[in-house]
Amino acid sequence: MTETDLIYLRNWFTDYTKSFYSSNEEDLKNITLKIVHTHNVCENILRIAKVSSLNSNQIKVAETVALFHDVGRFSQYAKYKTFRDADSINHGLLGSRILIEGKVLRNLPEKEQQLITETVRFHNAFAIPRISDDVILFLKLIRDADKVDIYRVFIEYYASPKEDRASATAFGVPDGPEYSKVMLACIMSRKVASYSNIKTENDFKLMKLSWVFDMHFRESIRLLHEKNYVRMIADELPRTKEILEAVEVVNRYISERLQNA
Repeated sequence: MTETDLIYLRNWFTDYTKSFYSSNEEDLKNITLKIVHTHNVCENILRIAKVSSLNSNQIKVAETVALFHDVGRFSQYAKYKTFRDADSINHGLLGSRILIEGKVLRNLPEKEQQLITETVRFHNAFAIPRISDDVILFLKLIRDADKVDIYRVFIEYYASPKEDRASATAFGVPDGPEYSKVMLACIMSRKVASYSNIKTENDFKLMKLSWVFDMHFRESIRLLHEKNYVRMIADELPRTKEILEAVEVVNRYISERLQNA
């Protein structure tokens, strides 16, 4: 992949996403949210990749993966008015189809085309599937870079007045003081909690905290730590003894990862 290829792909993404702009304020808010998210994920993946012994071509491929990881979100929202895959369509699979059917990557070597489309396809899977080592590397990169910025998205969501929030970001569960023991159990066991167990908004926040256990690169953990995202999410939770203990488990894990080279 050349720098010229990358410039072309960035321009394609800009033109493609502009086609979803709307005079409807709510629609534009949701589309803009995903455009901003994409650019932030590109920044995250470049930072992670540059300290992970990748060569210059791999770094370009990594940025391309980040650029297109959520390309399916735009038509998903246009058709279904939601970003919830469970209520619409798998946005990873949709994104890979858009790249293939639109021949967006046609100027790249075939191996790079396959690597990028496969990574986009599986980036949102609950767990990394058994697949080639090359794809696994880029899946780890994009999943980390994506998660770091999703923390930001929801921190800003909770900090915003309800009338300013992007509607498609909401998970659609009750926002009360309740939370589920299963979410706490996952954190105490240092495991990633599942979307399927979310019953309340606090469960959703606890699931986000559990994501630290699925961070593959030390630099990703460092990014989270620098931005103070874990504390910001934790501050949105009830200050019960068991939640404080769970947060301590998360913080201890972060400290361990940062101390170990």
